[in-house]
Amino acid sequence: MAVRLRLQRRGKPKRPCYRVVAVDQRVKRDGKPIEILGQYDPIAVGNKFNVNMDRINYWLSTGAKASETVAVLIRKNQAVESK
Repeated sequence: MAVRLRLQRRGKPKRPCYRVVAVDQRVKRDGKPIEILGQYDPIAVGNKFNVNMDRINYWLSTGAKASETVAVLIRKNQAVESK
């Protein structure tokens, strides 16, 4: 089973909100996740990306791959935390 860390769309039309989830890569975008890791709100002002970095690091250490978008968000979050 290949696990991916990716975004799962939530919210209303024209007002998206996303969950960051660990999911089998064969599951549809809004399918049942293995674990919910956090959330991302692209419209909100302030802290838009709230995740459990311990769990993300766990999944990455077990061989899970992050989608391009999630990988960029993780890198930005780590840069903000290190300041």
